[in-house]
Amino acid sequence: MEQLTFFKKYFSWNPKTWLTNKLIRLSVIFFGAFLSIFCLSFSPIVANTSANIQFVSPSWIEENIKNPNLKILDVRINPLEYIDGHLPQAVNIADNNFRGPDGFLPVQYWDSEKIVQIFAKAGISNNDKIVVYSDGTNVLGATMVAYLLERSGAKDIAVVDGGYKGYKDANKIVTKEFPRYDLGKFSLKDNPSVRINLKELEPLIGKQGVVIIDPRPADLFEGKTNLWVRNGHIPGAKNIPWPTFTEANNPNEALKNPHKLKSLDDIKQILASRNIKPTDNIIVSCSTGREATLQYVVLKHLLGYPNVRIYEGSWTEYSTTDLPVETGPEKTT
Repeated sequence: MEQLTFFKKYFSWNPKTWLTNKLIRLSVIFFGAFLSIFCLSFSPIVANTSANIQFVSPSWIEENIKNPNLKILDVRINPLEYIDGHLPQAVNIADNNFRGPDGFLPVQYWDSEKIVQIFAKAGISNNDKIVVYSDGTNVLGATMVAYLLERSGAKDIAVVDGGYKGYKDANKIVTKEFPRYDLGKFSLKDNPSVRINLKELEPLIGKQGVVIIDPRPADLFEGKTNLWVRNGHIPGAKNIPWPTFTEANNPNEALKNPHKLKSLDDIKQILASRNIKPTDNIIVSCSTGREATLQYVVLKHLLGYPNVRIYEGSWTEYSTTDLPVETGPEKTT
């Protein structure tokens, strides 16, 4: 009733009060416009989180190879391996081309402009279905590039499980022909939700519900190997060496294809045994940010854990600070 009285008073026609009412109406309109702009200015930026990374089989490649939107990246480091044989239509761009010094730290991702140029020269556009593979003993090269694609705004990404060796051993078609292709139209759309920096990491160390996974070998984790400025690990980190997620220790598979992924059920059991839950705030930190990408892809994309990020600086950066360091085996609670 009070609202109705207000509108009758200020928005109905009355010659005596027309000018006053008009000024009030204009004030209401301008205030509403200002409020809208204010709210938009302070709305949170929505991260580009709709990307999908999957592991695909050699048979999947065979079934989808003729898809015109399918682009294949061979990220093996030795170009002679590519020349000797590769998947049909694959373009070779070695995974170590995506990183270099940043003015202080080594092996950091290049700036946006250079990343865009590399992907575009490889024929990649944002809306392509992008498949990445390396050899059978370098799954990290493939997962690193897959992670970088997601980080850069690509949406539909896949890693060939078992790499080139697994594909070839499955008796699928390989070729020595170099593909002819147009340059891609790749525009970088940064996805900050996939990573965390040192400033953001520091207040999370030791917090309840935060799990830091360190996928390095035990000797590096424990500080036994004198490799870094300081040796050891971030306090409270859990050591799950990245080969734990692969068939590297399976005597029936290791000699054939050590970097083929374990079953997701097996990986779930590994995580459960370490008390790592889907609800945890998970940060993966390794030596240079490369090893972390395998566990990131598995946890976030294959298992669907919603809160997984990579500390890209990893031990390369952390070891240069004066932040706390632990040595020795992982502490159990």
